[in-house]
Amino acid sequence: MSGSISVDSFLIWAAVILALATIEGCASTHATGGGSPLPAAAGLETSDLRARALASHGAAELVRNLTDEVGPRLAGSAGSKAAVEWAMRVLAEHGFANVHAEAVTVPHWERGEESGAVVAPVQQPLHLTALGGSIGTAPGGVEAEVIEVDSFEALGRLPPGAAAGKIIFYDIPMDRSRDGKGYGRAVPARGEGAMRAAALGAVAAVIRSIGTDHNRLPHTGAMRRGEKGLNIPAAALSIPDAELLHRLIQQHKSVRLRLTLGCRWLPDAQSANVVAEIPGAVKPEEIVLLGAHLDSWDLGTGAIDDGAGVGIVINAAQLVGSLSRRPQRTIRVVLFANEENGLSGAQAYARTHQADADKHVAALEADAGTGRAYGLRYLGDPQARERFVAIAVALQPLGIELLPDDAHGGADLGPLRALGVPMIDVAQDVSTYFDYHHTANDTFDRIDPESLAQVCAAFALLAQGIADSDGDFGRVPEPKRQPDRRVPQPMSF
Repeated sequence: MSGSISVDSFLIWAAVILALATIEGCASTHATGGGSPLPAAAGLETSDLRARALASHGAAELVRNLTDEVGPRLAGSAGSKAAVEWAMRVLAEHGFANVHAEAVTVPHWERGEESGAVVAPVQQPLHLTALGGSIGTAPGGVEAEVIEVDSFEALGRLPPGAAAGKIIFYDIPMDRSRDGKGYGRAVPARGEGAMRAAALGAVAAVIRSIGTDHNRLPHTGAMRRGEKGLNIPAAALSIPDAELLHRLIQQHKSVRLRLTLGCRWLPDAQSANVVAEIPGAVKPEEIVLLGAHLDSWDLGTGAIDDGAGVGIVINAAQLVGSLSRRPQRTIRVVLFANEENGLSGAQAYARTHQADADKHVAALEADAGTGRAYGLRYLGDPQARERFVAIAVALQPLGIELLPDDAHGGADLGPLRALGVPMIDVAQDVSTYFDYHHTANDTFDRIDPESLAQVCAAFALLAQGIADSDGDFGRVPEPKRQPDRRVPQPMSF
């Protein structure tokens, strides 16, 4: 992804940097949308907020507490219930107002025992894990010959009947990149691979883990559930095991694999989005939303995905709320339920708040782990972009630049984007994120407190700047309310 900006945007950016230097150097005043002047120290307050956020390890401490005291928290599990209770308590203890839970019905899927092995022409145990949402196998497992493909196109080129009774193996490596676009290119195999294989008569599907590591810990993740009769067991192989299977197929042509999965679907369960606020002093009905998802996969303790985001948004909002001057608009923290395998929380929030969607001035989501922030993206009324540039300049000392492409908004914000709510992305470096993403290695030791503090500073500055802005960002234009599915989305992790 290019980090350049247009000439016009550059001139705006440069002018605002000069203006900010003047403000922070000699402190001037400006009027709020409500007509009341801000104190002359507003620019100094921005510098103070930035410094305090960088010096704070509050976000990391929240991640530690969540992962140590609650741990895994997949939707419908006892851990998910404990996470809601944790969030309600912690937000109240941190001084938030209007702390409450909004009921959400979530899917309930359990992993169970799982194993796999090559059984012919050689015998090799394989490290694998069920994809989230997979059905289980019969108690004795499923055994069949493996057919390897490297794309959906290759699957479609198989001779008629070739996949019937076989196990389809999707061997699609993920490229490592700062912006995570390699994930967008590889992840369709996880989401749709089993359905496509089932449509051709396959009895199971396995994929090369969607990750960038080289250890024997497989990466889980959600798969789409097909219509009745198009559901087959599906699992992810660790990357070394996927490479082993590839070599064996290259060497022996015919390879048989046995797969045993004990996963199952249970009746839907009750959970909640947890909501809390820093009330606005002048326009409390207008909302700047900071979101993260509270659930996690069950293999690790959900530190980078998305304990980090939970820590970022809580600490950022608390830092703004602790300033001597309250923000003009309300800053609302939303910890969404069931992002990982259903997006039930995102959909429920949009339904509950559809009537006041026009009061949501902007929405930001933290769901990209612990890497440093390097860029900002905007999606709203194009005529209001200059207003965002003026706010975003406060992040320039953090090494964060304005990016030319549209914001995506994150998975939990998709339903709000569809309602026209402006989206702001804080792009983080995810070069190493997918070494641990959705694995048993997603634990607190992967958190970098210094990088997390830098991201927290970005969220705090944006929340403060948007909350205090003279105007708003309008609405997302109708043609851009749904993302272009043909383009890999950098924020859909």
